[in-house]
Amino acid sequence: MQHDDSELPRPETSLDAFCLSLSTLGYVGRVRPGPGTAGSLVAALVAPTLFLSLPLAGRLAVAAALFVVGGLAATRAEKILGRKDPSCVIIDEVLGQWLAFLPFAALPWWQIGAGFCFFRLFDIAKPWPVKSSERWLPDGFGIMLDDVLAGLYALACMALLRHWL
Repeated sequence: MQHDDSELPRPETSLDAFCLSLSTLGYVGRVRPGPGTAGSLVAALVAPTLFLSLPLAGRLAVAAALFVVGGLAATRAEKILGRKDPSCVIIDEVLGQWLAFLPFAALPWWQIGAGFCFFRLFDIAKPWPVKSSERWLPDGFGIMLDDVLAGLYALACMALLRHWL
C-alpha cells in the first residue's frame, strides 16, 4: 500500500523532530514523485563541497558516522510514521550516493552525474544482494544497508569508468 508522505505527523519531542528532519532531509523526502531520486540528487550536488573536499580518512569517518546516525534516525522515523521503510526516509540515499564517490578527491560534474545515474540504477533495480540486505540488519540499519550495497556497486562502475578514461 502506497502512503502519502507529503504530510508527516507532528513530532512529539525535539528528538523526534530532529530524527524526522534528518531522515527525510527536511522537505526533500516529501518530493513526489521519486523522493529517493530527489535525495540522491541533493547528495550528488552537495558532494563536492561537503564530502569530496575532505581527505579520504574524513570521507570514511563521515560515511561511518552517517551509517550510524542515519540508521538511528531512520529507526525512529519508522516508529513515528508507524511503518517499515517509509519512502520519505531518504538519509540512506545520501550515504549510498556518497559511497559511489568515496575514493575520489575531485570529480568533474559529468562524472558526478554518471555516479548519480549508476547509484540510482542499482538502488532501483536492487540486484543481489541489495534487496535481501534490507533484512540483514534491524529497523533503520536495514534501510541504510541496501543503499550501502547499491553505492558500492555504483563505486565499482565509477572505478571502471575512470580507469577507461
